[in-house]
Amino acid sequence: MTLLSILDLAPIPQGATAREALHRSLDLARHAERWGYNRFWVAEHHNMVGIASAATSVVICYLAQGTERIRVGAGGIMLPNHSPLVIAEQFGTLDALYPGRIDLGLGRAPGTDQMTLRALRRDPATADAFPQDVLELQALLAPEQPNQRIRAVPGAGSQVPLWILGSSMFGAQLAAMLGLPYAFASHFAPELLLPALRVYRERFEPSAQLQKPYAMVGVPLVAAETDAEARRLFTSTQQSFANMFRGARGQLPPPIDDIETYWTPNEKIQVNGMLGRAVVGGPETVKAGLEALIAETGADELMVASAIYDHGARLRSYEILSGLGLAAARQPALC
Repeated sequence: MTLLSILDLAPIPQGATAREALHRSLDLARHAERWGYNRFWVAEHHNMVGIASAATSVVICYLAQGTERIRVGAGGIMLPNHSPLVIAEQFGTLDALYPGRIDLGLGRAPGTDQMTLRALRRDPATADAFPQDVLELQALLAPEQPNQRIRAVPGAGSQVPLWILGSSMFGAQLAAMLGLPYAFASHFAPELLLPALRVYRERFEPSAQLQKPYAMVGVPLVAAETDAEARRLFTSTQQSFANMFRGARGQLPPPIDDIETYWTPNEKIQVNGMLGRAVVGGPETVKAGLEALIAETGADELMVASAIYDHGARLRSYEILSGLGLAAARQPALC
């Protein structure tokens, strides 16, 4: 059976604070653990007033401290924003505190805009060194070698599992070449999902971490008691994407009754293009949609992203999903 996991951006709804958003993320992680989800990831984004997970390693520590078994990690760390040594130390520390529970997903994008790149002191050209940085990070997390002069302390020997994240063919090729598990961001780049998975599987080379391809597919999802209720809750996500195209990013808006009154025809086309893999509906609709996605992609794991304004409705969405019988029957993957 296909495993289920959660990507949570610690969304800050309109009228709420970052503190409240982070507390709600922990509450969701605790529920997810009880409901049998495999892992709970947060992502690095900067200068975004609607996302509270910028200090990703700190948030992971908070979530791991407040849970007991669920794997917690980054989906992901934007590695060109950091030195590999610093990330090795951070995640080595997390692994020392919460052994066997930490994942490290790595992305090549900046996770922000060009102006914020400068505030991060990042040279845009550093993205070109992403493959080399992944290898350097991998070496820093590996067992210490004789005469090794640069060490991650903690970190060396922890062998925290690395993932390559992607929304293009580049990540698929790199994950295959390095023999790493691959997570595709079809929650905002659906058109390349199938070609990327094909390239990853065809070119995969076994490694010490992974002997055969392992693919996780990100999917935007809203589940509710009825199709109509789910579609209404989903308008918060649709408004957010429309606002992004308007250059007006903000906090997560409340749902509205008629999304057609909110966006222009062109915005509708753009938003629907980015959310083309979204699964929205009541239990039977969601189950059918996910079973079709699994059959089409052969995904080993689904990572669900649900931006729902009301925290109670967000919890209920994940509870409904956990009860659909899509996950179980095998041990959680550690890759």
